[in-house]
Amino acid sequence: MTEERLPVVLLWHMHQPQYRDALTGEYALPWTYLHAIKDYVDMAAHLEALPAARAVVNFTPVLIEQLQELAARIAEHLSSGAPLPDPVLALLGPDEVPEAPAERLALLRACLRAHRKNMIERFAPYLALATLAESFATAERIAYASDQFMHDLAVWYHLAWVGETVRRSDPLIAALSTQERLYTPANRRALLALIAGLIGSIVPRFRALSDAGRCELSLTPYAHPLVPLLLNFHAVRDTQPTALLPRHNAYPGGAERAAWHMREGIRVFTAAFGKRPQGCWPSEGAISAETLALIDKFEFRWAASSTNVLRGSLLLSNEPSHNLGPRDFDRPYYLDNARLNCFFRDDTLSDLIGFSYASWRGDDAAANLVQELLARVHGFDGANGHAVLIALDGENAWEHYPYNGYFFLSALYAALATHPALELTTLAQYLARAPQAATLKRIVAGSWVNGTLATGRGDAAKNHAWDLLCDAMGAFDRATFEGEAGRAQRNAAEQQLALCESSDWFWWFGDYNPADAVAQFDELYRRQLVNLYRILKLAPPQELSKPICVGHGAPEHGGTMRRATAG
Repeated sequence: MTEERLPVVLLWHMHQPQYRDALTGEYALPWTYLHAIKDYVDMAAHLEALPAARAVVNFTPVLIEQLQELAARIAEHLSSGAPLPDPVLALLGPDEVPEAPAERLALLRACLRAHRKNMIERFAPYLALATLAESFATAERIAYASDQFMHDLAVWYHLAWVGETVRRSDPLIAALSTQERLYTPANRRALLALIAGLIGSIVPRFRALSDAGRCELSLTPYAHPLVPLLLNFHAVRDTQPTALLPRHNAYPGGAERAAWHMREGIRVFTAAFGKRPQGCWPSEGAISAETLALIDKFEFRWAASSTNVLRGSLLLSNEPSHNLGPRDFDRPYYLDNARLNCFFRDDTLSDLIGFSYASWRGDDAAANLVQELLARVHGFDGANGHAVLIALDGENAWEHYPYNGYFFLSALYAALATHPALELTTLAQYLARAPQAATLKRIVAGSWVNGTLATGRGDAAKNHAWDLLCDAMGAFDRATFEGEAGRAQRNAAEQQLALCESSDWFWWFGDYNPADAVAQFDELYRRQLVNLYRILKLAPPQELSKPICVGHGAPEHGGTMRRATAG
């Protein structure tokens, strides 16, 4: 390593909210296990394939728990016939397909939720099944979809969702793909066993990579809450002075709840990976001065957010005559009297990977990113601790890439790991050199989306959802927990409350989002709240039976990701 090389850090944020329906125990949506077998295994495999590769991989503890539970429940099914945890996954099991038309139709439609070009049209047998399924996808015609057709469709759905590194190496995937149709119960059972193994391998594989010094594992607070808003509803007005606020003036006990998410997150993470995390990626990269103080209190070495947040903070912190330039960015900062190093991702480079490069040839995209980084080398000042952080979701972009981003990611790691002017590293390895951090006098509350907190607050639907949560928190505070049974009840209620506090529900509220996604997350959020009331042995408010929001939009990438700056 030489100081002339520009340190480059890739941070992949792995996150899924709790999709298990609190009332039935079934997973209402399959995204955790599907992203596990497609994206999380691929992201581990790319690091494993190149010894010089480095990355920061950020896990939400609620994702870790789901991975562990799903692997265990599928293994239990294979060993004892226990029910499978997800109705789509259950189409691979031995049971007959549900006869009820509405239930059968829902399963058929679920098996079509895949990127049309990259995941359906890529495979001729799946495309043929999908085309026929689309003609069956009405209440009047669903009866034409036989059990064998449904099983074949489900097998191809899962084959399409398998990661590219698995597809290129596993003989079962090759054999089932060649077979094309008429899958037997034995075929489906073999695929289930493979899925269980893939899901179960994720935590151990990343732990081994971390132990070998080839990746750094970092943490998001337990259930992915928007910590700045738990701590202060008015934080949204740092960047949106006229934003509407909920009926409640503040989230009851917000500081205590934010600390709970930190403690519980550290506990789950440490149990899974055998070590305490050094870094924290706050949910949505959302920070405020209070949020950073909380992270600092829990003795993290670093936290990260967005250049959009840094830009607003620098404008407040610097003298009016100070013109922001390249040397103000791509470097660590700290607040006065804090030990915590704050990094701010390069939003432009992060969005190139998240959105633009999906339509490029993989090697061309990797080469272009290297050129973008080399342009930053000219402003690099090793003495002042410059480094470039690229951070984005580690799962949601890849289905928009051909071959799940296989060629892009392979070329990217190879190019960055060997370039004479760039040094691929992690934030912990970078901080071990004791780089000089600059001082920020003030922090503007914001997230990686437009530098604001608008994803979680501001419109009527989001504010109404917060009011429902505040009401539930008030019920929790008024509850009486006595004796051993009371302690168990309180623990269950605290855990359930945390799931209700996830930022994902608020992300999806807003009529700019797709109708199907809004309806699904709306219902799941309200059911999480209903279960909290039931744990508290209280009747849920009638208001929770009514939808909060209706979506009408068609956002880029279906709304799962958003650019740093709206365009």
